[in-house]
Amino acid sequence: MNTENIKIRTAGPEDIDLLVTWRMEVLHEVFSVPPEQPLKELEQNNRLYYRTALTEGEHIACFACTGEEIIGCGGICIYREMPSVDNISGKCAYLMNIYTRKQYRRQGTGKMIVTWLKNQALEQGITKIYLETSMAGKSLYLKTGFADMPDMMKLVSV
Repeated sequence: MNTENIKIRTAGPEDIDLLVTWRMEVLHEVFSVPPEQPLKELEQNNRLYYRTALTEGEHIACFACTGEEIIGCGGICIYREMPSVDNISGKCAYLMNIYTRKQYRRQGTGKMIVTWLKNQALEQGITKIYLETSMAGKSLYLKTGFADMPDMMKLVSV
């Protein structure tokens, strides 16, 4: 597929049902959840998240489309942290939910989604952008300007 045929479109509050459907598809694949396993509470929480975050400007979502067909999606969560030397404004973004359906992978769709979302953040003056990746996605993020952060940690036991 030629990337000239792919268009990125903003997903708004009117797209919540579609966003939730795609989010559940992403979660089923990323976490290897069988399609028949219901995730009703998670689905409801995602619906509430989108309803609030999209209208408050705390989340920007998009779809990659070829004609009328959606072939991929992505989002960026916008938040604030305490300002610091490396982030004077305190504005941050967390890139997430980057997904392309299997038959359209390795054709530039993911790169288009990441670039579009990154530009949305940069237009808002956000230069501190984070993400988590799988090994399969790592090369995409390296190609789009991201680097490993060896000194990050995450709480794994509560």
